[in-house]
Amino acid sequence: MAEITEKEKLTDRLKWGEDTLALVVFMVMVFLPVFETITRMFGRPGVPASAVIVQHLTLWIGFIGAVLAARQNKLLALTTRPLFVPDEAFHFGRWLAKNISFIVVVTLAWGSWQLVQIEFQYPMQIAPNISRWVAQSIMPIGFSLIAIQFYFSSSKDRLLRASMLLIMVVFSMIALTDTFQDVSWVAWVGSIILVISLGYGAPIFVGLGGIAVLFFWKDFIPASAIPTEAYRIVVSPTLATIPLFTLAGYILAESGASKRMVKLFRVLFGWIPGGTPVVIVILCGFFTALTGGSGVTILALGGLLYPLMMREGYSRSFSLGLITVAGSLGLLFPPSLPAIIYGVTAGVSVKDIFIGGLVPGTVLVLMVAGWAVWQGKRTQKEYYKLNLSEILTVMWETKWEIIIPVLILAGVFGGYTTLVETAALTVLYIFIVEVFIYKDLKINDLPKIVIDCAILIGGVLIILGVAMGLTSYFVDAEIPTRLLHWVEASIHSKYVFLLMLNIVLLGVGCMMDIFSAIIVIVPLISQIGIHFGIHPVHLAVIFIANMELGFLTPPVGMNLFLSAYRFGEDMPTVYKATLPFFLIRLLAVLAITYIPFLTLGLLK
Repeated sequence: MAEITEKEKLTDRLKWGEDTLALVVFMVMVFLPVFETITRMFGRPGVPASAVIVQHLTLWIGFIGAVLAARQNKLLALTTRPLFVPDEAFHFGRWLAKNISFIVVVTLAWGSWQLVQIEFQYPMQIAPNISRWVAQSIMPIGFSLIAIQFYFSSSKDRLLRASMLLIMVVFSMIALTDTFQDVSWVAWVGSIILVISLGYGAPIFVGLGGIAVLFFWKDFIPASAIPTEAYRIVVSPTLATIPLFTLAGYILAESGASKRMVKLFRVLFGWIPGGTPVVIVILCGFFTALTGGSGVTILALGGLLYPLMMREGYSRSFSLGLITVAGSLGLLFPPSLPAIIYGVTAGVSVKDIFIGGLVPGTVLVLMVAGWAVWQGKRTQKEYYKLNLSEILTVMWETKWEIIIPVLILAGVFGGYTTLVETAALTVLYIFIVEVFIYKDLKINDLPKIVIDCAILIGGVLIILGVAMGLTSYFVDAEIPTRLLHWVEASIHSKYVFLLMLNIVLLGVGCMMDIFSAIIVIVPLISQIGIHFGIHPVHLAVIFIANMELGFLTPPVGMNLFLSAYRFGEDMPTVYKATLPFFLIRLLAVLAITYIPFLTLGLLK
């Protein structure tokens, strides 16, 4: 009993250390850009290399968040059932997925350690007295902690856990010899096994990272190539906005802001037939743009919005379909995280993508809202009267929150602050408003919010990192060039290519999350887009709009699963509820694809 108690104490200390480190890293990430902005205003020097430090702290929060996500079984996967929990009975598929996940993560930890060793031998400073290998050390530590978590959470049976170690040893012995490296089918068979493992719940980053490991190994390239690419993408100058804007969105979602926004939008639009659904469309778009994840909006606001629709007499199917579809609106508006990642990956101006996405995003919102208005007329609901006095009163009550988009747009497009500084200032502003002005949150509430945010960020950034490794292999193997040559020979019409792109991206949106899809798919299609004369910003908007729709495409669109999970419905019910909205969104996506002026009009 004493031994168990000591283990529990050790586990609790480790958890406390991980949580505390996540809090500290986030605090520093917010403080440095804010301090830099203030010192620049007064013409004083800031912290030396503060921007580079924040970039590397993004790497840290990504891996810390991934460790926290592994601890809570929240790493992004294609299934909703957690993999790393003890099974009541032996299941070969889940056993295989657990073993494959363990092997891949240990391999990535080893590759990260190799990278740190090389950097230690040839040190390079990223800031005064801070070597690059120090920042990179979080990668082998993070992967090792995830591997340990996988090992101990996989089963209560010591024999099954021992079998994981034995299989790992056998795999290592095979990998360290040249026996199978020249056999081309080994990598393909291994990839098939990895895809099967994804079907049984292996985390998405395991599938992408495992395939990258196999093909690099086949070409006699060390596993350190993957963490090298992960490091390169995660410390990109604008990627720090992802954790910062997401934290801002999480603080806002956990406060009373959503209720106040519902009240505001109802007095503004409640007089319109279908006014409450219009409110939901706008509110979901607002929160999705801030949090960067459509699934987050469904999970966070579903409990508030679904009962609201039911109380007003809307059908269960209409309410379910509207909230599911509205949850994926907003990814074309600032400060959309997919837009930022796309810009970083494709080398396209993030600012231009934001400008280009304004009109197409508005078209999507208006078409869904228009359908809601039409449904409101059919159901003949009792409408609110337009009351100017009440509108002014509610706007005054919410004045601190309704100017948030204005502040973000001013920061992004006004040139007063960088994108990262805008994100940090947004976090600070929302923190002050929600804690000290509205007093919806207490200081004691923030650690949980930060941890939940870190878990999402970790799940996203670890996928980005390993997916970049796979993309690097594609580039080395000249796959984008070969694909371009094939398209040049087979497709001669720009519009045929766009139609094929729509179809392919719908399928990709079903099977992959938007973040890994950007890293893997965008390098393949960007050269083809240039070949057909498609503006890079237009291609970016087409990609994001199609991926939004892919989340709603039966049978395996990610938002369909999240909605079924959140509202306790079976999948056929969700399919039926979302079908009319899916068709409306499909028409909007086709308009965005084939009418370039919608995207490029504001850029000219």
